[in-house]
Amino acid sequence: MRKTHDSTFRKFFHNPFFKPSTKPRPFKAYSFVPLSPLAMLDPTILTIGGIILGIAIIERILERWGVIDLVDQFSKTMRFILPVTFYGALFYFFATFMF
Repeated sequence: MRKTHDSTFRKFFHNPFFKPSTKPRPFKAYSFVPLSPLAMLDPTILTIGGIILGIAIIERILERWGVIDLVDQFSKTMRFILPVTFYGALFYFFATFMF
């Protein structure tokens, strides 16, 4: 047999029979995964950084060998290439970054 329970309309709205099955969390949890420094290990960013580092090493080697004219040309082009590459890589990083 089924049990029936009589209730008035006013009592039904002020005291619900069913309590919510899920309890509310006492605090909000935030994830700090997108702020991980390991996110910088993107292959594209590492490749661009490796190319720039290689050019800087080649420039220092040419300076030690005494080829100052070629080093001067490298430094003039790197004054333009380094900021453009840095801001381009920064834009790429934030454009492909999953927030």
